[in-house]
Amino acid sequence: MSWLYKAQQFTDDMIPEGAVGFVYEMEAIIDGKSVRYIGKKNFYSVRKKKFGKKALAAMTDKRAKKYELVTKTSYENYYSSNKVLQDAHKAGVPIKRYMIQICYSKAELTYQETKYQFVREVLEKEEYLNANILGRFYKQI
Repeated sequence: MSWLYKAQQFTDDMIPEGAVGFVYEMEAIIDGKSVRYIGKKNFYSVRKKKFGKKALAAMTDKRAKKYELVTKTSYENYYSSNKVLQDAHKAGVPIKRYMIQICYSKAELTYQETKYQFVREVLEKEEYLNANILGRFYKQI
């Protein structure tokens, strides 16, 4: 199932100029119980890609970097950092994925995620799978 944003299916061409990532909510029915999770995700990931043998052999400056930075979208097949949701996805459980808010800086992304987690009381409500907020506030067990 693809991402929904403002009740529409989200596509790469809908990513606004300068957007860094988004706050999301995922929803699924696992073992007959409705569960939810709120988190954040970057639109893009930057990775180092090592040069191949031919490119390395053609290099004249031996001190030059031996890799290039590659940027690609990284959200399409994302199913949360939560282990329960990842396992449910692997088992074929349908998971609804909603973009709550698009953010334009890493700081805004962290702030908005935290705000939505507190406003929706993810640590108090049993339906949410979130176990902590920012690694500082935890669900009582």
